[in-house]
Amino acid sequence: MFVKRDFVSFYKQTVLGPLWFFIQPIFTTLVFTFVFGNLAGISTDGLPQQLFYLTGITSWQYFSDCLTKTSTVFKDNASIFGKVYFPRLIMPLSIVVSNLVRFGVQLLLMICMMIYFTVFPVAKSSFHITEGIIIFPFLVLLMALLGLGLGLIITAMTTKYRDLTFLVTFGVQLLMYGTTVIYPLSYAKEKGYAYLVELNPMTGIIEAFRYAFLGKGEFTFASISYSVVVTFIILFLGIIIFNKTEKNFVDTI
Repeated sequence: MFVKRDFVSFYKQTVLGPLWFFIQPIFTTLVFTFVFGNLAGISTDGLPQQLFYLTGITSWQYFSDCLTKTSTVFKDNASIFGKVYFPRLIMPLSIVVSNLVRFGVQLLLMICMMIYFTVFPVAKSSFHITEGIIIFPFLVLLMALLGLGLGLIITAMTTKYRDLTFLVTFGVQLLMYGTTVIYPLSYAKEKGYAYLVELNPMTGIIEAFRYAFLGKGEFTFASISYSVVVTFIILFLGIIIFNKTEKNFVDTI
């Protein structure tokens, strides 16, 4: 019921409706291609530029949607929480599940673009699906849990500190530049700041995602293990803080 509500309410008063699932990643990919690929001339590790950016956008968008929408759970649902009791964790979990619809549509768009570049290859560009595709469901789970954990921590804090609500969207946009969405990890190593980029747990996930579908990306056991450990630590802390806050948040929100 909550998943259906999230989906319907978000697109109910829009003209194009679910078409925004396609429009947003397409326009973002075109902008990234023009700015970072053509103007800045940043390498894409021999991959078609549009495909390189779209894989990063698809994975990052799912994570950021889970984070930003979960981060306002208490504020957005105060009226429901104040009237009837049910396990509060169901609400953020429903957000994570409903975001899978958007992720699935964008993944389909990415696959269509892969087919296009297979039929009409770009000179000096190549890609191929690797054995890493078998851990794709695990990567999606990691993105969901990481976004969920961070969102739970933030929504608990926003019951007292409303300013965080305004900082979340801006902060997530800045954080994107600290991952390998718009540049490969090899480029960060050339510039000497790879160690900072690798501190972001989403970097290992995006690199693995790109390696699985395109055959390029620095997918290592160490990087994905780091992402797993950080994800579960954040999720554990998020659940504890969320459960503690839900007991008396109605008095402070």
